[in-house]
Amino acid sequence: MTRSPATPLPSPDERRRLRAAASLTRRQIAERVGVRPETVRAWESGRSTPRGRNREAYAKLLAGLAEGAADGGTRESVHVRREEAAAVVTVRLEEPGGDGRPGAVAPEPSAFTQAPPPSSASHAERLTPAEAFDALYSFCAPTLVRQAYLLTGRPELARESVERAFQLAWDRWPEVARDPDPAGWVRAAAYEWALSPWHRYRRRHRQPEPPPPEEDDRALLEVLLRLPPPYRRTLLLHDGLGLGLPETAAETEATTRAAAGRLTHARETVAARLPELSDPGELHRRLAELASTGRLRAAEPPVVRGGSERRARFWTRAAVAFTVALIGTTALTLRTAPTGYEPPVPPGETVRGVPPRVAPGPLSEDERELRDRLRKALPRGPERLAPQAR
Repeated sequence: MTRSPATPLPSPDERRRLRAAASLTRRQIAERVGVRPETVRAWESGRSTPRGRNREAYAKLLAGLAEGAADGGTRESVHVRREEAAAVVTVRLEEPGGDGRPGAVAPEPSAFTQAPPPSSASHAERLTPAEAFDALYSFCAPTLVRQAYLLTGRPELARESVERAFQLAWDRWPEVARDPDPAGWVRAAAYEWALSPWHRYRRRHRQPEPPPPEEDDRALLEVLLRLPPPYRRTLLLHDGLGLGLPETAAETEATTRAAAGRLTHARETVAARLPELSDPGELHRRLAELASTGRLRAAEPPVVRGGSERRARFWTRAAVAFTVALIGTTALTLRTAPTGYEPPVPPGETVRGVPPRVAPGPLSEDERELRDRLRKALPRGPERLAPQAR
């Protein structure tokens, strides 16, 4: 009697990729196979291998996911357009009216998305400012939303932070376009807005957000949110995005030594609560998985540009209205103000020993009561004499 050969399985990275491509969670995979989510995590990390019926069911499920990914050719054009937009993000601005200056826009290096294709001189095109902004937004916004989610734990606040950062970038587009790293400029602005301490006073941010569905993701997000904001930001930039220590220190406006201390403390805190994440590589992978758990979507580029322009118009009108009100108040003050100086009446002085004439002082309580009683009784009293005409 011979044993049947084991069903072949793809590599752990391929298993993880197929699940993410199908937008499935480990819990959903575990329910289909009939195991626990922790078991699926072990299979995807390579720590263990399924056997027996679990192996057959898991292999059949992965094969179905692979076929579904192969049949998704209709989405390929969307990814191709995104890659082309990322490739031509290095542009020369063409401002209307001849006021524009050339500016380079570099794609954002991120640990949560695939690296963009290398741009070359042949890919560069002359784009309008709106087209260049849309290309930068389409490539960076989805990634920045996931990063802001790791900083805040709130999907709505993460989306709002990215939109406000890009609105600020559109307001200052000539400056942002000439920046050596436009994606880094927008990322820093989004992080600043996401970590602002004033959000705690907003009514809609006082209620807790629903946690991630899986227990391991909830534990990691809880540990991240317990870190102080500068430590959380340093950990995300270094271990999440893969920036070097000098670049992390520069973006967090700290010295390299301070950034190293924050990173060490953050890693120790995470390792104390989750010992399996003591390895920076494993922590990087778990951060990427946690950022991909929620279906976070960013608004369309025209919507963001429109919001920026509406805010600019609002503040411009508010400034004009305030200036007009100030001018009107100043004119009214000049019209009604006295034109001459009237000195106050000086107090009286003693002349040859005679004190100055003063008015009677305030009445006491008894005197007030007597005055009120007299005022009520005298007009209607029997003692009052009234003349009669004869």
